[in-house]
Amino acid sequence: MFDLTFTIETKDGTTPLTLAIDQAVIAGWTGRDPVARDKHIAELEAIGIARPASTPIYYRCSARRLTTEDEIEVCGGNSSGEVEFVLIGWQGRIFVGLGSDHTDRKVEAFSVPVSKQLCHKPLAPQLWRFDDVAPHWDRLELRAHITENGARKLYQEGTVAQMREPADLIRQYANGDRLPAGTAMFGGTFAAIGGVRPASEFHMTLVDPVRGRTIEHSYRIHPLPLE
Repeated sequence: MFDLTFTIETKDGTTPLTLAIDQAVIAGWTGRDPVARDKHIAELEAIGIARPASTPIYYRCSARRLTTEDEIEVCGGNSSGEVEFVLIGWQGRIFVGLGSDHTDRKVEAFSVPVSKQLCHKPLAPQLWRFDDVAPHWDRLELRAHITENGARKLYQEGTVAQMREPADLIRQYANGDRLPAGTAMFGGTFAAIGGVRPASEFHMTLVDPVRGRTIEHSYRIHPLPLE
């Protein structure tokens, strides 16, 4: 198990909570709209990444790849982030957070499962209770910006309504209606504006327009030299 400390945000205030994570799951190809899903598949095919055998598909990743730090190191300059909602199971409850499935795209063309192990998966250090957002789930907004050539650019934008509902993702992964305790599941993403590409910084946001609150996190990417 791997402990991560978060701040739980509710209407009554904030509470620190340390969670023991022993499973990190990356749900892929989770789009509800088959046209949008196929667009993202085609986007990755264009950079040499093969179509999945089925949709959705669940990739396992080492829990120790999860981090709330604001810097990561990667091998070379072929990696990029993807903004996603994250579900975390704990004592029969579910929390909602924000993460980036940062992935080495060159290795992904060779093996998606291997690529999932190579990069840290940044998480925002704040969580919401799923029960607080479940009634208006589809209105939650995800947004990502990148820093490219010194300029901040919009990279991804949409609502979680574009991805399968949490209950559907959990049911297909766990064969039940509960996310196993200690499991952190990334919920999928949508196409990048201008195509998938590396950047020096990745900025991500989860917005709840109903309750008027936001989770944000940014991280810097430091490529290591390849000799």
